[in-house]
Amino acid sequence: MDGSPAVRNGTSTETATDFDAIVIGAGVSGLYQLYKLRELGLKVRVFETGTAVGGTWYWNRYPGARFDSESWTYGYSFSQELLEEWDWEEHFAGQPETERYLNYVADRFDLRRDIQFKSRVTKAYYQEDARRWDVILEDGRRYTTRFLITAVGVLSAATMPTIRGVETFQGQSCHTHYWPKEPVRYEGKRVAVIGTGATGVQTITEVAKTVGQLTVFQRTPQWCAPLHNAKITVEEMRRIRANYSEIFARCQETYGCFIHATDPRATHEVTEEEREAFWEKLYGEPGFGIWMGNFRDILVDREANALISDFVARKIRQRVKDPAIAEKLVPKNHGFGTRRVPLESGYFEVYNQPNVKLVDISETPIERITQTGVKTSDAEYEFDIIVYATGFDAITGAFDRIDIRGVDGVSLKDKWKDGPQTFLGILVDGFPNLLMVMGPHAGLGNFPRAVEYTADWVTGLVRFARDRDLTRIEATPAGAVDWTDHVIASSEGLLFTEVDSWMTGINRNVEGKQVRRIMRYSGGHPKFRERCDAVAANGYRELVLV
Repeated sequence: MDGSPAVRNGTSTETATDFDAIVIGAGVSGLYQLYKLRELGLKVRVFETGTAVGGTWYWNRYPGARFDSESWTYGYSFSQELLEEWDWEEHFAGQPETERYLNYVADRFDLRRDIQFKSRVTKAYYQEDARRWDVILEDGRRYTTRFLITAVGVLSAATMPTIRGVETFQGQSCHTHYWPKEPVRYEGKRVAVIGTGATGVQTITEVAKTVGQLTVFQRTPQWCAPLHNAKITVEEMRRIRANYSEIFARCQETYGCFIHATDPRATHEVTEEEREAFWEKLYGEPGFGIWMGNFRDILVDREANALISDFVARKIRQRVKDPAIAEKLVPKNHGFGTRRVPLESGYFEVYNQPNVKLVDISETPIERITQTGVKTSDAEYEFDIIVYATGFDAITGAFDRIDIRGVDGVSLKDKWKDGPQTFLGILVDGFPNLLMVMGPHAGLGNFPRAVEYTADWVTGLVRFARDRDLTRIEATPAGAVDWTDHVIASSEGLLFTEVDSWMTGINRNVEGKQVRRIMRYSGGHPKFRERCDAVAANGYRELVLV
């Protein structure tokens, strides 16, 4: 892997490359993957579209952007020195703090010297004769690498709504993902927010604090729960630091790598009074406990799910003064927890403000954006600012935006047109030496906890190849079929599979994303690690190794 030709069995296989590995993306995944590959002594280059590190936390600087994972479970665990040095300010850090943290990491480990900013990868073609990838940037620059590693994120391909006239609006407008770096002021302004997913919920809550008039255009209400964020005191940070080993061990044990573990009881194994008291407790606690730490059957049993949904609906009705508005904010087309639960800090109280209006676009659809605002089927609104909180082409979207071609020029987008097919969410048959950190069908959850495991596994495979002078690593078609079938089987019985969401591959604003697909592994991260560990322990014999 030093760039010199390899000679195997008396024949020469040309292996000259610019890099041993190219990583796409300098976010949470890319930074750690770079660190690990550097430990192997490899020549690595990271290509990043933005002007700085951070990925999600570089781009998503919209008002109110913050963690819904506890910050002290979200940071990297690989360096004891880093854990000793960094003090988290809040239990659920906001975007500015998280961006500072990732910049600190990049500086602390001198990562920037191997990162090329303002470098969008648009094409990647595998060359079978040389067993390498040709990588082409948007500006035409070309590079070659033995291994191509994607660290493109799960939610990074922003989608604008398919509404006529978006380009005609003459006020200020932007998608939340592309929020300007300079401050945006809302005092005295007429602001529209289109979209009420997790991003919309955070944006709406923050903008409402200072806005002149706010109009929210909602298609699908969400089952939101309180975040209960707070500052971290010096004493709390001392206790957290002393308990990091236990915290990370706990994350390894749980289904989604959070500190919240599923309650072993079923909903009907307790009395109604005990059930209500338990839910009140969870509703009053910070973080995802009400979703990830609830009774074991709320996401598989319809009756149990109906009960927790009714509980949260009652909370919404208590918090919103106008009964008619409250009903519009109570989801009717999916049960609690069957979509990712947005955590909020006063979201429902926003609708008690006299300067806030809720427009249900399932009743009065948006017909077009005008030069001065938004026209629905029954009214025309004028705005100074329009915010598009319309989400992402999730999980596969970032891959689809790069022309990735494997053996015989086969397009990855075409291969996945009927849904992703992978081996362990890391490899794809027909695409040798392509490795995905947090790709489709991987074990998702508390992101950095899952990232560290997957990047470690990828690094182990690259080390295995280097030590044995292997130049071609690929999943087998049978392996990809088996894993994909296992991923689909692991989701059977889960109520989320019956719901349109980014977790089931639905995006009405993207052509071809109107059919539900199983996009992620639902067997829990411990089982995901168990399967991946077994492959490594068996010498990667399930792969094609040349």
